[in-house]
Amino acid sequence: MRILIVEDDERVAAALEAFLARSGYATARAADGASALEMLGADTEVVLLDLGLPDVDGIDLCRRIRGRSEVPIVIVTARNQVAERIRGLRAGADDFVVKPYDVHELLARIEAVTRRSRPVRPESEAHVRLQDGDVEIDLIARQVLIDRVPIELTRKEFDIVAVLARYPGVAVPKERLIREVWNTDWRGFGHSLEVHVGAIRRKVGQVSLIETVRGVGYRLVG
Repeated sequence: MRILIVEDDERVAAALEAFLARSGYATARAADGASALEMLGADTEVVLLDLGLPDVDGIDLCRRIRGRSEVPIVIVTARNQVAERIRGLRAGADDFVVKPYDVHELLARIEAVTRRSRPVRPESEAHVRLQDGDVEIDLIARQVLIDRVPIELTRKEFDIVAVLARYPGVAVPKERLIREVWNTDWRGFGHSLEVHVGAIRRKVGQVSLIETVRGVGYRLVG
């Protein structure tokens, strides 16, 4: 996931970028409205938008972003008046967070707006096929099949596979896997993640299903 931070305060932006990076997210930063519009792209999955920008009012920028894209927008601002919240939401924002905020709450709100914006998979797309069809992941039946033979995975083991399947070909950071599978940011679950990945590898035998990406996390082997 790539998060576009639109914030003119370098100190605030740097602290937020560092926290999101530790949480497994890629970020980009724009210090003004013009730069934000230039950097907005198909790979932008969330916009964190400050309203006090040097070249444009943030509400107007929100409208312009919404005119171009359906990307989730979270307004993050010191303006705490109810009227400002209403203006922001009516301009197309998906959520409104008032500074100062707790970074963990902001992260939860980012995850909430991305869940709401994620399209529901039609049944035809709920089957992920890998390695020329030898491996099938059925996200509805919650099964991994190798040569059409189901592999017995525990609930957590399948949850790990399912998260990786949502990001085909992408290295998913360990922090994101822990957050999505165990619903926590506590890094103490890193060992549990490694144990579960090891168990999955033993169960699939000679098939190389999950690849370790050094310094990042894991990805499915296509």
